[in-house]
Amino acid sequence: MNRVLVPGLVAAALCAMGVTAYLWIMQPAAADGAPPARVVDIAEGTTFKQVASLLARERLIRSQWGFLLLGRLTAADRRVPAGEYEIHAGMTPAEILSKLLNGQVVLHQVTIPEGYTAIQVAELLGQKGLVDPQEFLRLVYDREFIRTLNLEVDGLEGYLFPDTYRFPRHARPGEIVQAMVSATLQVLTPELRARAEEINMSLHQVLTLASVVEKETGVDAERELVASVFHNRLRRHIPLQSDPTVIYGLPSFNGNLRKRDLASASPYNTYRFAGLPPGPIANPGAASIKAVLYPAPSRFLYFVSRNDGTHEFSASLADHNRAVAKYQPRRPNRTGSRPLS
Repeated sequence: MNRVLVPGLVAAALCAMGVTAYLWIMQPAAADGAPPARVVDIAEGTTFKQVASLLARERLIRSQWGFLLLGRLTAADRRVPAGEYEIHAGMTPAEILSKLLNGQVVLHQVTIPEGYTAIQVAELLGQKGLVDPQEFLRLVYDREFIRTLNLEVDGLEGYLFPDTYRFPRHARPGEIVQAMVSATLQVLTPELRARAEEINMSLHQVLTLASVVEKETGVDAERELVASVFHNRLRRHIPLQSDPTVIYGLPSFNGNLRKRDLASASPYNTYRFAGLPPGPIANPGAASIKAVLYPAPSRFLYFVSRNDGTHEFSASLADHNRAVAKYQPRRPNRTGSRPLS
């Protein structure tokens, strides 16, 4: 055989073997169908080589070497964004690499109920494994951080919009807080901001009163009436006398509001101090915010629970006392001007 031909044939054979090996490596680790997906958690600072090793160890790729080669050939052998990635062995290495480099991480859904306080929000996020509750609350009351959100308030209670969110496991607490605050500011449309100016309320005051309305009723049809009671009281300089504001200002609460609690010196004690409390007592939803800005036209100054989730509204003290006797016969009416049951 021609001595020149032999090396060429060998080179061609080696090339063919190399191509075959590469094509084999670039196939899914599991050829039959799409096996159940697995969540791979890539920590912050993990190198591309470490990622390849992890994928090989989990049998999601056929070859660690082949994945590293793919990364070099596509100039993608850099650090992968941290996070949880849902991957199955039916994906090709190229598909896996694309998912990693695009940061297509697993998103965890969490629903923040209307009327939750910042503490409750932090606890819920902590239960979902999304934040350290203590760090979340630290940011909620960090004045320097709050200023980065273009807000001049002492805390973000009332600004953490209750909604359904989807966050990655490794999201920074500040990113989560910012998302919730942004949602609140989006709800406060230019129209609603103009309305707040029209009725001489700052956005902080709107959120404060909306949080009280939120805690007083869960019935959508009543929100505007409850808001009207508080607006009427504010106009007449009558204390709001709202139990939820008093409870918010207590260092601890066991479910029983006592007479001495109503005499506390807390600035949130709206039995003792007239006007709005210094800030929101919870995080209100859009319906309560709009109710404060567009309260129902009424002369009501009082309301009492009917024990079915709804309330009886009254414009006079005599009517209110009759309603209390009817719906709350065993509960003393602690003050004549008290609007709540």
